[in-house]
Amino acid sequence: MASHPELAEEGAIKIVVIKTTGDKILSQPLADIGGKGLFTKEIDEALINGDIDIAVHSMKDVPTYLPEKTILPCNLQREDVRDAFISLSVSSLAELPAGSVVGTASLRRKSQILHRYPSLKVEENFRGNVQTRLRKLNEGLVQATLLALAGLRRLSMTENVTSVLSIDEMLPAVAQGAIGIACRRNDEKMANYLASLNHEETRLAVACERAFLEKLNGSCRTPIAGYAYKDEDGNCIFKGLVASPDGTRVLETSRKGLYVFEDMVMMGKDAGKELLSRAGPSFFDS
Repeated sequence: MASHPELAEEGAIKIVVIKTTGDKILSQPLADIGGKGLFTKEIDEALINGDIDIAVHSMKDVPTYLPEKTILPCNLQREDVRDAFISLSVSSLAELPAGSVVGTASLRRKSQILHRYPSLKVEENFRGNVQTRLRKLNEGLVQATLLALAGLRRLSMTENVTSVLSIDEMLPAVAQGAIGIACRRNDEKMANYLASLNHEETRLAVACERAFLEKLNGSCRTPIAGYAYKDEDGNCIFKGLVASPDGTRVLETSRKGLYVFEDMVMMGKDAGKELLSRAGPSFFDS
């Protein structure tokens, strides 16, 4: 509306809230329900059916393969990609006493926590929206939890943050903090609207990270982390990680190259290929 005055008129835009399978089924781990696409399927269907004209996604939830007839040409400027540590008793993971329980449904977070702090325990069945998770923390079901800082900032709930984990402590999920907007493939009018909102630096970083994820064929059962960003010289730095769910094995790699779409996609793929060969076939079965 800010970019296009004609859309600011009464009734020009209607926001349709769609609940997805991932929002509704909170009692079991995502991987058990069916892994990827759980937060996008119903929204994609509404787009393809013409019930909506554009679909707004958290890029972290978008499978590496887009549904036919849809494109995702637009990423908004990325929020802070880091994870927030939240606890009522201590100020960091390092301060948690042995045996403390950290609540997180994310295998990426679980594996990195246990790799660094093997004496901690992780409660995996820790799902729900931010408010639900904070309530469980307040009720003492867990001693700490980790949440994406981006979500807390968007919800104006950063007062709950105890500390922020550095990228080195906790490599983010692929595309964490990025919003993506999709439209139908043949809808030029919408594509033009979306072009005016696209943040190219973010779009390229997300493409690099998703190329890495696609090469690894990442599912919700595999701890994978990846982050691409522009350094002070304008180059792309990519960091990627795969881990065994119990955190005993963590493999990391990095790349540096030109901040250009083709180069960055190649870097992501190449990093994925390297970690696949270093991990070996049995690594992902554990």
